[in-house]
Amino acid sequence: MAIAIALFFLMILAAAVTGHTVDTRDSADWKPSDGGFRHT
Repeated sequence: MAIAIALFFLMILAAAVTGHTVDTRDSADWKPSDGGFRHT
């Protein structure tokens, strides 16, 4: 069981290092808006 947990965390680490966990939404979910409209 310990080996499975270690492999799970190693897979997460590998995904993070290779960039597979990058947020592609450009943080649009927390930026302020003006009545639902975001100024660019």
